Amino acid sequence: MAAQKNALGRGLGALIDDSQTPQARTRSVNDIRIDEIEVNPFQPRERFDEEALNELAASIKELGIIQPITVREIDNNKYQLITGERRLRAAKIAGLRKIPAYIRTADDQGMLEMALVENIQREDLDSIEVAISYQRLIEECKLTQEILSERVGKKRSTVTNYLRLLKLPPEIQVGIRNRDLTMGHARALISIEDQAAQLKIYDQILTKDLSVRKVEELVRNLGKPRTSKGDDSSIKSEGYQKLEEHLSNYFHSKVEFKRSTKGDGKIIIPFKSDEDLERIIGILDKLNS
Repeated sequence: MAAQKNALGRGLGALIDDSQTPQARTRSVNDIRIDEIEVNPFQPRERFDEEALNELAASIKELGIIQPITVREIDNNKYQLITGERRLRAAKIAGLRKIPAYIRTADDQGMLEMALVENIQREDLDSIEVAISYQRLIEECKLTQEILSERVGKKRSTVTNYLRLLKLPPEIQVGIRNRDLTMGHARALISIEDQAAQLKIYDQILTKDLSVRKVEELVRNLGKPRTSKGDDSSIKSEGYQKLEEHLSNYFHSKVEFKRSTKGDGKIIIPFKSDEDLERIIGILDKLNS
C-alpha cells in the first residue's frame, strides 16, 4: 500500500510503471502507427476543447510527443488506446503517422480503471466529470470510497463531497459543468433537502451573481421562520409584549405567545422539571378555585 501511495505522488506514469499485476504489465516505449490504434471504448472524457487541441498540435509539431500514450495490443499490429486520447487527437491534427506508446497487457476492468484515474488527474476537469469518474470507479471497478481515496490521492471527505454533487438536480449539474457556479456554491446547495429551494437559489446565483458566502447565508436562513406584520410569533404588539411579561412574572417562567396571521395561536408555559410542572399546575389550580 505504501508503494502505491508513493506512486500516486509521482503521478499516473509512476503508477503505470510500478504496477506488477499480470493485468497491467508495461513494455518499453514503441513507435506505433496512428492508423493502427483504436480509441478507448472506456474513455470517460466526453468533451475535447478544439482550440486547446490545436495548440497542443502546434506544440507537437515543434517539440514532438513528450509523454507517450498507453495502449494494449488486441491483435497483430492492432492496438486499443488506454490513456492519452488528447495527445493522439493532437498528433493526428499535427499530421504525425506514428506516435510513441507504452504497450500494456490489461483486461477491460484494468483499462477502465486506468482511463478513469488518468481522467481525474487532469486540471481542466469540471466537478461533475470528477464526480462521475469517482462513481464509475466505485460501481464498475468495485472500489470502496476508502480505497478510491487512496488510489486518487484525495481525502475520503473530498471524494464524498464530489459524489454528493450527483444528487443535485440536472439543471444545477449542467450549471456546474458549464462553470456557471463553483464547487463552493454547489456544496452549499447540497445541504438543502428541498429540490425546489435548490433551484430557486441556483437561479439567484445566475441572475444576481451571488458569492459563495452569500449563498451559504441564504441556505442558513432557509430554516428560520419568515417574519411579517401579520405574524405575531415574531413581531408582537406592545400589548402582547406586556401580557407576556406579566404572565412570565406570575408563573415565574418565560411565557411565550405564538400567533398566526389568521388570528389563532397558543400560549406556551415551559417547565424545567416535574417539580416545576407541579408548581405551575398548582398556580393554575388556584386560578380555578
